[in-house]
Amino acid sequence: MSTQTMKSDEEFDQKCANPDGCKTIDLLIETSEKDLGGFTVRRVLPTRQRRMVGPWIFFDHMGPANFAAGEGINVRPHPHVNLATVTYLFEGEILHRDSLGSFQAIRPGDVNLMVAGKGISHSERERPEVTQVAHRLHGLQLWLALPEADEEIDPAFYHYPSADIPSAEVDGVAIRVIIGSAYGATSPVKMYANTLYVEAHLRAGQKITVPNAQERAVYVAEGELSSGDTLISERSMAVLSNAPTIELTATRDSRIAIVGGETMSKRYVEWNFVSSRRERIEQAKADWSAQRFPKVIGDEDEFIPLPQ
Repeated sequence: MSTQTMKSDEEFDQKCANPDGCKTIDLLIETSEKDLGGFTVRRVLPTRQRRMVGPWIFFDHMGPANFAAGEGINVRPHPHVNLATVTYLFEGEILHRDSLGSFQAIRPGDVNLMVAGKGISHSERERPEVTQVAHRLHGLQLWLALPEADEEIDPAFYHYPSADIPSAEVDGVAIRVIIGSAYGATSPVKMYANTLYVEAHLRAGQKITVPNAQERAVYVAEGELSSGDTLISERSMAVLSNAPTIELTATRDSRIAIVGGETMSKRYVEWNFVSSRRERIEQAKADWSAQRFPKVIGDEDEFIPLPQ
């Protein structure tokens, strides 16, 4: 899902800063709220200064949003190519359908991995049982750029219930290893490039050492962190340096996401498409305009037109 229109390759408007004298942080990214009609989304990646962190090329913080009865998320069918989407909810539920025939409710703690490969279409709505009462939605949605050798693989869908995602306590800090390996635990979620995704909950005063990876960043969904004298405020991301040991301290009770992985080659981004080849994006745009993508099974009547 892209809950707001993805801009063309060079147009991203988040505020970024290079913290002076901080050896552990290369870049601070501040997010701005986008009101999508009762639903707030914050775009974190990509930015002009930083396109990717490891294979992660898109990072959206959805909500928290409170919906009255009869309202909710209602994202019509739309396409993707050459990427994989990762949906992870803190609160609420999203109903996923796609052109493979997948029909899956995503609930808090679950990991939803949809591999677009050579092309997939999907929709994200809510079950009537959810929308008929007042409810709340809060979570993260990220996109992974597939390695060049895997960009045109067959599309696939993987769902991992919350109980399958490893959790542990590290020096009193509650962590979940969502993708990759960290803190002695390994996630079952399928990887293509070397990938890191960890969720952690810290109480004020607690510290966490960031796992090693070629590229790393931390996003503060709730709370506030510090690295030395540099603060990482709520709803902002710190792209971390290659310092061998980086320790972060919670200045308030915090929920954070640590993401990263191996360095990837350049990717082009437009709307819902990501590719190492600009001409592949142009082809995907033409295919969607001509309705050559496969239809979402069970949701065939509507679609989001290609933005002009």
